[in-house]
Amino acid sequence: MRIAMWSGPRNLSTAMMYAFAARGDCAIRDEPFYAAYLARTGLDHPMREAIIASGETDPARIAARLTGPAPGGKAHFYQKHMCQHMIEGIPRGWMTGVTNVFLIRHPARVLASFADKYRSPTLADLGFVQQAELFDQVAAATGAAPLVIDSADIRTNPEAMLHRLCAALGLAFTPAMLRWPPGGHPDDGPWAPVWYGAVHRSTGFAGPEGPLPVLPDSLSAIADAALPHYQRLASHRLLPDPDMPRRG
Repeated sequence: MRIAMWSGPRNLSTAMMYAFAARGDCAIRDEPFYAAYLARTGLDHPMREAIIASGETDPARIAARLTGPAPGGKAHFYQKHMCQHMIEGIPRGWMTGVTNVFLIRHPARVLASFADKYRSPTLADLGFVQQAELFDQVAAATGAAPLVIDSADIRTNPEAMLHRLCAALGLAFTPAMLRWPPGGHPDDGPWAPVWYGAVHRSTGFAGPEGPLPVLPDSLSAIADAALPHYQRLASHRLLPDPDMPRRG
């Protein structure tokens, strides 16, 4: 199975990638279109030159790899994607050859975290609009709404929500998904030292989040613009299983 997990930044996406890597039967790819995105937009992201130098910048070649065999002879191929990378010129037709899942997080939480790493973020940087567009495209192509999972639900009860997600994907859940070794993964992208500090120090999912952060006016306006896109996808999210005990 090829699983394409679509999110924006600061959205539990790296922890989810580690969870699937910990299964042992999943090869992983970390943001395969990032180098092509930076090369085409000219955006000055941290480690820009290193990302472009180490990555593939031909979108067609990337797409061919994403729909090909799983690396290393693994049974499954988990792909961590950023929605904002799917700009004009990046093909989307390959998405019908994978199982698409949309990972969402409340925009206020995304902005509070992202603004600590990236100065003056815009709505386009966060991927909410692009995520909704990709969701609609997959739904139109397949005739059904794709899977949606909310990071808040995962952090509240990782075992229950990973059970739900694996069942929806047709995979067997394994408790190995709940733990990983500290220090990162060999298949992390070269941007990991900038963005992955917290998850590199972790050995599993963090606990439930507290109240929504209070944002300055400049960020609050962006969160307000993103909120309808988040809410629309949230209406499709996998719900926690009421029969599973809640985490601690």
